[in-house]
Amino acid sequence: MSVHTQSARLTTTQIKKMKAAGEKISMLTSYDYTLARLVDEAGIDMILVGDSAANVVCGYSTTLPITVDQMIFLAQGVVRAAAHALVIVDMPFGSYQVSEEDGIRQAIRILKESGADAVKIEGGASVAHMISRLVAAGVPVMGHLGLTPQSVHQFGGYGLRAKDEAEAQQLRQDALALQEAGCFSVVFEKIPAQLAESVTKELQIPTIGIGAGAGTDGQVLVLHDMLGLNTGFKPKFLRHFANMADEVKGAVADYISAVRDASFPNETEQY
Repeated sequence: MSVHTQSARLTTTQIKKMKAAGEKISMLTSYDYTLARLVDEAGIDMILVGDSAANVVCGYSTTLPITVDQMIFLAQGVVRAAAHALVIVDMPFGSYQVSEEDGIRQAIRILKESGADAVKIEGGASVAHMISRLVAAGVPVMGHLGLTPQSVHQFGGYGLRAKDEAEAQQLRQDALALQEAGCFSVVFEKIPAQLAESVTKELQIPTIGIGAGAGTDGQVLVLHDMLGLNTGFKPKFLRHFANMADEVKGAVADYISAVRDASFPNETEQY
């Protein structure tokens, strides 16, 4: 029996066991009850309530504006929907950069008020001490290295990270620091596939890739992107598993026509 089918609700311990068993880990973002319920019923292993909600839900150009209050609100609906998947919530920009104490306070608040299973924090060795304190306090933490969207202005865009030897070595050291701090998993975003595979083999904790090749222990995509709802976003690593933009627009167009020609509602659709 596969690790992910051994219990109704996955835990961080089982996610780590999946790596040891050589089982690939699936992860998607979700931001509301209805879609999260469908994702969960389909059998996803982990759901990330990502700060990418700033982009796909709120329409911002970066993830920076979304707040802790908004993340908690979104996560509450996802948690109610998830009967099987492990639910992780992004700690948004500004929630942990001021001080360790503030970060710990905000992480505990997110877990308490949302009911989620873990938080995700961007950064490497610079946040490792805070992560170790969180883990000691009972807060499971997923790390995030490579392209860290909260640092978009520092990076000057969303380009490939760790492509030179110095940055690749730093990523390797950061990954080991996150593991030592107690992270149960780490996301590698938009880094060379060979590097991601190499570091994955060095780590005891699972790696989840997005734009990091097939050598990681699992994959994550933004739900709206992989469903083809966000037609303006077309990075190399993205595969559309559906074309929902056309489906939605077609359905809405049919509805408009039915309203205008008075064929909706018909006699069976009224009281």
